[in-house]
Amino acid sequence: MSLELYGLVLLGGLFVFICFGFPISFTLITLGVIFGYIGLGTKVFYLMTLTWFDTMLDTVLAAVALFTFMGYILEKAGLMERLFRALLLLSGRLKGSLYVGTIFSATLFAAATGIVGAAVTIIGLMAAPVMKKSNYDAGLSAGAITAGGTLGILIPPSIMLVVMGPVMQVSVARLFAAALLPGLMLATLYTLYTMIRVLINPKLGPPLPDEELDVPTSFKFREFFLGLLPPAVLILATLGTIITGLATPTEGAALGCLGALIVTKLNGKLTFALLKESVFRTAETTSMVMILLAASTFMGVVFSSMGTPAFIAKTLLSWNLPNWVFLVGILIVCFILGWPLEWVPIVVVIIPIFLPVIMDMNINMIWFCMLLAVVLQTCWLSPPVALSAYYIKGIMPEWELLDIYKGMMPFMALQVIGVAAVYIFPQLSLWLPGLLF
Repeated sequence: MSLELYGLVLLGGLFVFICFGFPISFTLITLGVIFGYIGLGTKVFYLMTLTWFDTMLDTVLAAVALFTFMGYILEKAGLMERLFRALLLLSGRLKGSLYVGTIFSATLFAAATGIVGAAVTIIGLMAAPVMKKSNYDAGLSAGAITAGGTLGILIPPSIMLVVMGPVMQVSVARLFAAALLPGLMLATLYTLYTMIRVLINPKLGPPLPDEELDVPTSFKFREFFLGLLPPAVLILATLGTIITGLATPTEGAALGCLGALIVTKLNGKLTFALLKESVFRTAETTSMVMILLAASTFMGVVFSSMGTPAFIAKTLLSWNLPNWVFLVGILIVCFILGWPLEWVPIVVVIIPIFLPVIMDMNINMIWFCMLLAVVLQTCWLSPPVALSAYYIKGIMPEWELLDIYKGMMPFMALQVIGVAAVYIFPQLSLWLPGLLF
């Protein structure tokens, strides 16, 4: 059997073991060593050592740990509560004001943390009880919270983009710049949809009671300013320095961590227990990501050494199908795999298999990364799994899961519109990187 066919057997074995629920990292390492020894002999052990050291010494990936720590600190800092309350005071007399406040707060929190689970949980804890008390529609409320929270996977400083950059051999700073317009476009679509629904049926989002809003206007604006200032400064310190080239992603992430600690201290929430929990959760999350990334890099090197990626690319390209067929096919595969899998194995395991084909088609890698990012964001809102639904169900157990799913489906359709917009108008993701870099 040729080495190329051994590589195909390796790929098939990988999918089989993943489907049976084996840990992905150890599956990658085990299959890489076994098939690498068959095809390459003892060289596979040198390859393993080299790839693991190269991955762990990549300074760009240090941003994963730093942004994760920043996100966990801000999750407990009470950063968004003041801003959310101020938004309610300012717009509470408008129908559907809670939807607008929720999506605005979620967008800002996504730009300050980059962690989906934290964003959905924090926004849900703030908004869901108020929405229920104000007789807002449960389905539309759940949809607005989950859709807004999932912006954390796309809007920088997204942890996914930090990992995606080295895998796709693209500058993380360029990916951050490319993600801003698609992220803001989706947030705008969410807001327009909720307000149109309320305009058609005002019962979905009644105004808040006057007694809750009876405070001086000066107090409202002061609370809004004091609530907006900390996250705005934090975003400027991280994203601003990275996108303008004043700092690398790792340096910007370090500034973000310092800013998060200062904000948390000023809010009176910085304790040793919080610091200890954040460090522990950061170590846990970063270890998972880095081990998976190192294992997938090792298996990718073994896979490439067998010549299988080149064989697959040559075979697919010999079919002479239009480039868009391959591109849409890859995105559909990633969307389906996004139901049972997190974004990490898709980005670090599945995409590298197709990378030679994508490069041979001369597709702009920044544009492809944005398409993939929006598709993977859609998976968080897509039944049958839809992880965001379970975050909300945990916060509001009285909301029926079926109602949550029904409320999320229109937002998933808006996500599909977002994917189509990025595909049809590549400048949505390419204009800002081209302007800045």
